[in-house]
Amino acid sequence: MLGSLLLAGSRVPLVRRAVSGVPLTRKVVDRFVAGETPQDAVEAVRRLTGAGLTVTIDHLGEETRDSGAAAGTAQAYTVLLGALRELDLGDRAEVSVKLSAVGQALGADGDKIALENARRICEAAHAAGADVTLDMEDHTTVDSTLGVLRALRDDFPRTGVALQAYLFRSEADCRDLSHEGSRIRLVKGAYAEPASVAHRDKAEVDKAYVRCLRILMAGGGYPMVATHDDRLISITELLADRFGRSRGDYEYQMLYGIRTDKQQALAGAGHTVRVYIPYGDDWYGYFMRRLAERPANVAFFLRALGGK
Repeated sequence: MLGSLLLAGSRVPLVRRAVSGVPLTRKVVDRFVAGETPQDAVEAVRRLTGAGLTVTIDHLGEETRDSGAAAGTAQAYTVLLGALRELDLGDRAEVSVKLSAVGQALGADGDKIALENARRICEAAHAAGADVTLDMEDHTTVDSTLGVLRALRDDFPRTGVALQAYLFRSEADCRDLSHEGSRIRLVKGAYAEPASVAHRDKAEVDKAYVRCLRILMAGGGYPMVATHDDRLISITELLADRFGRSRGDYEYQMLYGIRTDKQQALAGAGHTVRVYIPYGDDWYGYFMRRLAERPANVAFFLRALGGK
């Protein structure tokens, strides 16, 4: 119930102003967000890759309603990728892109604008030896996102995409996309979706995640297993063994600032662990989804507000 309320609040302007206006909110945001500038993001990249981890970087923002702002987001990614090129990290550093931030939400021409801006980002990533993964947003954007993905893969076949296990459709999408060379990030899902399109019960979401994971592990693609759940990590290892996958045939992905001890333990055991690094000043929606995911995050927030 608390998670649903927080997700609903993530789209209410009055709640946004209230949360953003609390000075101590920044103290908590710093746990989940690397900073506001490209330099902040690059510093986090240096630190994490130096510790044996890999990274994917998200320039925060979503649901852009202005074509100039969408182009500006694409430009921010090209600047960031230019900085990553100087680090010569190759595919140890990639970027994650929300299509709604680069034009998808701009009416009838949204898909075309998003594709053009995403293509610019892919070109910059290719020059840096890096990859691009398309984030998935609420269920109304799935078909559009997969359409842009197909168009991008004509020229940039390593473009990845996130699929959300809690959506009823995702098992079929996993089957469609689990082919040779396809990079798929599997997440549980972090949007407030109606019961008509998504599982709402946590146990059912977990079961759906395992079903999707099994499809990806059995397929020919490259699964990117985005979870902090020890039980799901154990199941991943069992499925990898069952389907003959080595540790280079899949990877784990975890969020910046969450379960850093587990990130290091898995990397120390020889797994590829990719940390999702968000940066930028438009942090509100991302922050609220992180609070909604785990009660411990809410408790951390409240302790910070209380000065403890």
